[in-house]
Amino acid sequence: MSEKIETTLIDALAEDRQEWAEALDAIQTQFGEAGVRDILRSLQNHALGRGVVLSEATLNTPYINTIPVSEQPVYPGDIALEEKIENIVRWNAMAMVLRAQDEGTGVGGHIATYASAATMLEVGFQHFFRARSQEYGGDMVMPQPHAAPGIYARAFVEGRLSEQTLKNFRRELQPGGGLCSYPHPRSMPEFWQMPNASMGLSTPSAIYQARFAKYLENRGLKPRTGGKFWCFVGDGESDEPEVVGTINIAAREKLDNLVLVVNCNLQRLDGPVRGNGKIIQELERTFRGADWNVIKVIWGSGWDSLLAMDADGVLRQRMEDCVDGDYQRYSILDGDAQREHWVHGDMALEKMMNSLTDAEVKQIKRGGQDPKKVFAAFKRASESTDKPTVILVKTVKGDGMGSAAQGRNTAHQKKDLNAEERLECARNYGIPLSDEQVVNAEFYRPPEDSAEMRYLQDHRERLGGYLPERKVDVPTLAAPDMALFKSQVEGSGEREGSTTMAMVRMLAQLMKDKSIGEYVVPIVPDEARTFGMDALFKVAGIYSPEGQNYTPVDADSLMSYREAVDGQIMQEGICETGAMASFLAAGTAYAVHGVPTIPFYIFYSMFGFQRVGDMIWACADMMARGFLLGGTAGRTTLNGEGLQHEDGHSHVLASTFPNLKSYDPSFGYELAVIVRDGIRRMYQEGENIFYYITLYNENHTMPPMPQRDGVDAGVIKGAYLWRERVGDGEHIDLMGSGSMMQQVIEAAERLQAMGYAPAIWSVTSYIELAREAEACEREGRLNPLGECPRPYVEKLFADCAGPIVAVTDYQKSLPGGIARWMPSAYSVLGTDGFGVSESRSDLRNHFEVSADHIIQAALVELYRAGKLAEAELSEHLAEIGIDPDKPVPADR
Repeated sequence: MSEKIETTLIDALAEDRQEWAEALDAIQTQFGEAGVRDILRSLQNHALGRGVVLSEATLNTPYINTIPVSEQPVYPGDIALEEKIENIVRWNAMAMVLRAQDEGTGVGGHIATYASAATMLEVGFQHFFRARSQEYGGDMVMPQPHAAPGIYARAFVEGRLSEQTLKNFRRELQPGGGLCSYPHPRSMPEFWQMPNASMGLSTPSAIYQARFAKYLENRGLKPRTGGKFWCFVGDGESDEPEVVGTINIAAREKLDNLVLVVNCNLQRLDGPVRGNGKIIQELERTFRGADWNVIKVIWGSGWDSLLAMDADGVLRQRMEDCVDGDYQRYSILDGDAQREHWVHGDMALEKMMNSLTDAEVKQIKRGGQDPKKVFAAFKRASESTDKPTVILVKTVKGDGMGSAAQGRNTAHQKKDLNAEERLECARNYGIPLSDEQVVNAEFYRPPEDSAEMRYLQDHRERLGGYLPERKVDVPTLAAPDMALFKSQVEGSGEREGSTTMAMVRMLAQLMKDKSIGEYVVPIVPDEARTFGMDALFKVAGIYSPEGQNYTPVDADSLMSYREAVDGQIMQEGICETGAMASFLAAGTAYAVHGVPTIPFYIFYSMFGFQRVGDMIWACADMMARGFLLGGTAGRTTLNGEGLQHEDGHSHVLASTFPNLKSYDPSFGYELAVIVRDGIRRMYQEGENIFYYITLYNENHTMPPMPQRDGVDAGVIKGAYLWRERVGDGEHIDLMGSGSMMQQVIEAAERLQAMGYAPAIWSVTSYIELAREAEACEREGRLNPLGECPRPYVEKLFADCAGPIVAVTDYQKSLPGGIARWMPSAYSVLGTDGFGVSESRSDLRNHFEVSADHIIQAALVELYRAGKLAEAELSEHLAEIGIDPDKPVPADR
């Protein structure tokens, strides 16, 4: 359509548009907002039915507050008194960072983030954030990591933290205790509720925590006593894919117990988040499109009268036209300069803005610095039903920090203030300290009988107590008897099976157990059939808050796909981050909800530590309990899948997680021993550990558990003698784990046929062996005059006089980790390099971990030790047929 025709059409429709507008006004008067929405939705559907494509259908509302003044509730508190409390907290938060700076320790700290979030957090702490009690499930409050000083400062004013701990901010090892940098439950296990220092991870964590609360309620494991999950993130943080990557599930599952508050101070660490656009409008589109309830808090009360005067919408249009880069600049300008930018040559705007003095223009706040606007948004969010809520709150970064920092690009890095700046802030805050005390950044806590303290303590008492606070009050679970795993202990006889199938059978047995069965939480990311878990669908059901409102295509099958409100299996779709967040929620329910759920999360081992290692670290930080099961593990076992799927390094990565117990079992009974002991340690003894166990899809016969003393202890410690040596030939000791044990068994049988006397050792965990040995070394180093404990691994192999060959489906560095405690003739075979699409046998020859290579490694060590003649070695090597001139692959 030409521009001339389009202009003519617009002019012709002017009268019709006016009539439609008046009709809508009449509908709103008679039927309210619901009537307007119904009519517009009906008209839109009618237009779509006539083939009119509404490609410009808006997901944005005007750039003003979502809640109009007419719907704004009366503020229930004393705003003046709350402002005094807020300023006291602001000063102490600032003083923490300044003192650390003055000491010259270089430990750092941040001021500006909390300065921008102070008002909204104070409104929350005074009126909304409720502690856990018998009557209420308790709220979880997840502040922005950089706002931690403000949370500490408030806890100090409340009397929960001492002045000494504040002086030791970011110095946890000092006498008298200290405070960790960001929210770390591991560092402060009675204070922080959830770790959220890694940018972007708090959002999926909060979403899946809220979802797991619903899961527990629907399964009858938690009473429906409420509890909100308040998650605060920065607008710059929203660029992390994890923030918006999991929001759809929150709407799909109707998580009305979730409130996401985005602190839109328009700045990331170096400059504007969207200098040429509007981050609030962008996020509104994203969340409205995902079917969230969106509340915008943009303008403070000072704008209310101006907007009321804006009959022709010129001010609203100017608000739409300005971009975030403009707004950031306006926040640092004096009133007269701001006025000029707002007026922008428009006479109507000039008349409107002239109703305010320069000082009044300067003092007009953004919505996030106005407690009335924040309260209205929080109240509506807390009353929302059937939907999660996101509150987009516009603030100024560094608000109240003075002209040298407030609103500037450098605000985030402003960690120090000179004497004049400190005095300016303290006096603006009304802090009754002397000039010398202010310059020295001394802390201030009002007297106990002051109005501020009485008000603060009274409001927290009404809300059930202090937050954040982490409480562990959970019943213990007794570990099941090994008789529950009878089929694993007795072996499979002639039948073949994989350790994956052994684990699935154990899971089914655990879920039937009367004492712990209801607490078992199977988690799988859309690979249940790969792992043979589909048999559990019909029995346990897949959790769905809506149940199953359709008849599945396999309804007549014994393994029908069954969804249920009280389903036990968490089927997470193709989302490793979400599945890990579910594991985190289930693994920490003992502290968050007082429910000892036992998560078993099974996944492609390649898609764990490599893909979502940061989430696994969050599990370690939050002291999660449970079992991570790396399925289809190994670099040569998952044949055909190639580079992206063949895992040869997850155990190496797992070794870097201090409280993670990593195991690579070969047989079903080893799995049973490990899982049972894990349940005992985590849920009976209350240890803050969790487990990583690799599982394989290669079928072989499962032997019964050897009836010798110390086998079960050896499985847990990391190694034990699986098959004693037979014959009088030269001794050879072979060490195997996981699926590589089958190559070791074949190699041992062939070596025995050649006249040697091999013994086979099952190594369930090189990592546990190395950690125990290192602990022994440390004890000996710290107590040099006492008896030095001897490492278990060293004692285990002390009498081995011949060559020892360890073979793994992982990198050589894994068994290499115990090398210094092994006899000198210790060889390691592993799968360094990238995966390759091939058959298992060719893969194992390619990576030199096959039975042939194990035999060769043993014979070469015998030859080097002078126990095998050159001619005999050559004869054996010729029989094996390994090409000595084979080039080393470029990736090794």
